[in-house]
Amino acid sequence: MTRGRPMVYSPRPMGTLTYKDAGVDADAQDHFADAIGRMVSGSRGPEVVAGIGGFAAAVAPDFTGMTRPLLVSGTDGVGTKLKLAFATGIHNTVGIDLVAMCANDVLTTGARPLFFLDYFGTGRLQPGVALGVIEGIVEGCRQAGCSLVGGETAELPGFYAPGEYDLAGFCVGIVDQPKMLTGAACREGDVLIGLASSGVHSNGFSLVRRVVEARGLSLQRTYEGFDRTLGEVLLTPTFMYVNAWKALEGRFDVHAMAHITGGGIDGNLPRVIPEGLHPIVSRASIPTPPIYRFLQNEGGEPRIDDADMWSVFNMGVGFVFAVAPGDAEAATQALADAGYQPFRLGTLAAGSGVVEWT
Repeated sequence: MTRGRPMVYSPRPMGTLTYKDAGVDADAQDHFADAIGRMVSGSRGPEVVAGIGGFAAAVAPDFTGMTRPLLVSGTDGVGTKLKLAFATGIHNTVGIDLVAMCANDVLTTGARPLFFLDYFGTGRLQPGVALGVIEGIVEGCRQAGCSLVGGETAELPGFYAPGEYDLAGFCVGIVDQPKMLTGAACREGDVLIGLASSGVHSNGFSLVRRVVEARGLSLQRTYEGFDRTLGEVLLTPTFMYVNAWKALEGRFDVHAMAHITGGGIDGNLPRVIPEGLHPIVSRASIPTPPIYRFLQNEGGEPRIDDADMWSVFNMGVGFVFAVAPGDAEAATQALADAGYQPFRLGTLAAGSGVVEWT
């Protein structure tokens, strides 16, 4: 369902109960929907036939040059990272997280993100907060190169705590089946190129929040080693990797891609590696952001266990490419030229599929 509905006015009999009395302000929702329509009007791609305002969106993809076009879909949320947005009042970055978590997953198949829809649920609509969230979603769609074609705003009094909301996102991409990446092309000797993350991204925040609470850390304080408050550092949005694939697609022999989310490298990289191979990964090669050292070692007790650090967080690796050995050096340079921070993470070897750390 897309945002927006016709406004109907009728006299109110004395002593009657209205929807607004029950906590839902339909007029505010209509004004909010109008504002969103204006916000996204300039970001729609040429393939969008009908977007925000009706009951459904319509998209006409360009299938030129494709032999068997496939639609690839993904869905995700932002999780308890939203709690930090509530605590800091910073709402214009979590929308980027929402798009990136979905678009980066779709990207692993070699698909181009095509369009995106969101769900925004809250107890009472606060237009300033909600528009900040949508601003981030629009920016995320811009970074992913996809169109925001619609969404749903649900005002649910008594369901959410005051001042809180939840987000879900849905991304659809397109890929030609002969060019789809499944990992089947991976071979022994393939080189694993890692791309640096922008920080914690959107996973593990139940543990992050537990550390902040247990150590009495302040989200409003700027700690030694950082140039922003702790809240701002933790709310750094998830990096978008769409342009990294654009830098390699059609130029280099890429066999697989992995988005490193909850579960870390151990939980995500093997998902795209075929049976009979396993990744050999160098921990020393990873440019781990300072926020992880801070969360684990600084600020007092309790200290996070080493195994949990590597199994919960990305630890600095946001995305991984498996490429043919002969293309590794040139592909790494192309990724650097595209503005990313690539590094040689490891290789593929014959084995069980479990990640081997060196």
